[in-house]
Amino acid sequence: MALTSLFFYGTLRHTALLELVLGRGRDQMDLVEAQLDGHGVFWVKDQPFPMIAAADGQAASGLLLRDASEEDVARLDYYEGGFAYDLRTIQVRMPDTALVAAQVYFPQPGLLSPGAPFDLQDWVAQWGEISLDAAEDAMAHFGQWSAEELAVKLPMLRRRADTRRMARARAPSPEPHPPVDQVEVLTRTRVHSHFFALDRMELRHPRYDGTQSPVLDREVVFAGCAVVILPYDPVRDEVILVEQFRPNIFALGDPSPWVIEAIAGLVDPGETPETAAIREAAEEAGVQVQTLEQISAAYSSTGSNTEFLTTYVALADFSALDDGGGLASEGEDIRRIVIPYAAFEEGLRSFRFRDAPLIGAGFWLMANRDRLRGSA
Repeated sequence: MALTSLFFYGTLRHTALLELVLGRGRDQMDLVEAQLDGHGVFWVKDQPFPMIAAADGQAASGLLLRDASEEDVARLDYYEGGFAYDLRTIQVRMPDTALVAAQVYFPQPGLLSPGAPFDLQDWVAQWGEISLDAAEDAMAHFGQWSAEELAVKLPMLRRRADTRRMARARAPSPEPHPPVDQVEVLTRTRVHSHFFALDRMELRHPRYDGTQSPVLDREVVFAGCAVVILPYDPVRDEVILVEQFRPNIFALGDPSPWVIEAIAGLVDPGETPETAAIREAAEEAGVQVQTLEQISAAYSSTGSNTEFLTTYVALADFSALDDGGGLASEGEDIRRIVIPYAAFEEGLRSFRFRDAPLIGAGFWLMANRDRLRGSA
């Protein structure tokens, strides 16, 4: 079997990630330090990963894998292809100054732009946990997805990875309950993975009387963390709502799949909910948020999916609104509705609205409106 030498200059220098992608341990690799003269490693602008580029007087430090098999290259092509990289043969320098031929993943021309110099430890601190989780998900589909399919799915893999990271970081409930380490997962199968993911699980859990439950056969819909924003101008005493087409409501057979809602959107990996709320308010409704009042942070539907919502009332000046309307790149077509508070409250009381997060935020606003107006 022919072996290939591969030089890694970026995130694959993190051996935990390299082990996951190759499917074998560090102790099973012929891995040594090396460098690529005349090149530097840079963050890709607006992305959580690096690229290599020609740079006079610099040398890119990295690791040289000297025993890459055809299987290794296939796994790397699948993983790196999703990030728009291709292999190129080039000379790298060993610690004893000898030059050896190695293959290096270079970015495809014109697709990526270099930013600041890349620092591996900064990447590990900010993105390591998310990237390992997303890579495990990605490599579980090696042989099922093409590199092109992986490229399309990667943003959602990262988002779900970040959602799991945030869930693990939440404080345990102070309420007494059976020990979670006694939950038995008998089978778990990934049924679907695209914008959302769907797992089918067979499990047993400890009951309150100390016995184990019967085997439960359940589907779990994995959605990301999201924010809900209800903009309110306390001076003009107006509220902004949005309306948009919802495919799931259409698929249900509801005759009115255009739904009036609060502004909402998914939290991007690396974002805080507050940052996401400010971004979504600007994108969907042209609202420049002045102050965020957090209402809640909770699962939206504990019986059906993993979505975790952070809900805000956003104080803003409606006399200076931008265009809004959502992002065309995300297929959004959003109508902004500026409504007097009195009409909004009447809509709440008359069951006009069908969006549960909007209703919850609306009744919070009803209870706090006088305070918000008094401090405006």
